[in-house]
Amino acid sequence: MKKLLLLAALLMPAAHADLIHKMTSSVQLTTDGAYTIGERGASTYSVSGSNIKVASADDHFGKLVAPASATAAATLDLGTYDINTAGSAFTFTESWKTGDVVYSVGSGVDVTSGVIADLPVLSKTTSYSGGVAGSLAGTVLSNNTNTCTAGGAGTTCIGQFVTELSILD
Repeated sequence: MKKLLLLAALLMPAAHADLIHKMTSSVQLTTDGAYTIGERGASTYSVSGSNIKVASADDHFGKLVAPASATAAATLDLGTYDINTAGSAFTFTESWKTGDVVYSVGSGVDVTSGVIADLPVLSKTTSYSGGVAGSLAGTVLSNNTNTCTAGGAGTTCIGQFVTELSILD
């Protein structure tokens, strides 16, 4: 029986396979940056009505006048109006909105320790105070153990251990 087993083992094809085993550890540390997005509001003027006219050929309804500088807003030149047909009904509506004037706020947006100290004063402003690394830390030990130490606001620490086993024919 032993001889038969030995003979069967010799006649069987040899099995072999490549074996690949990978182990990877990593730690990713992130501190968010501060930012501000600002949009200046525009100056607007609108007029509507019926039975209204400008007072003379050189007059006009209201109009916007270009600003004197890049930080100023447009201004309104009112114009001069009159009733077109005296004694008849009339309607008149006028609206004016002053656009943003850019004032110097400190020296702009300064970031110190993740805090935005100076903010622009505009119609639409979104500010995000960035992270403060503080005690943010991460380690990878030789036994593939990861550690993360919390930092300040706006920080993240991601520890990861990946093992991969491939058996190739």
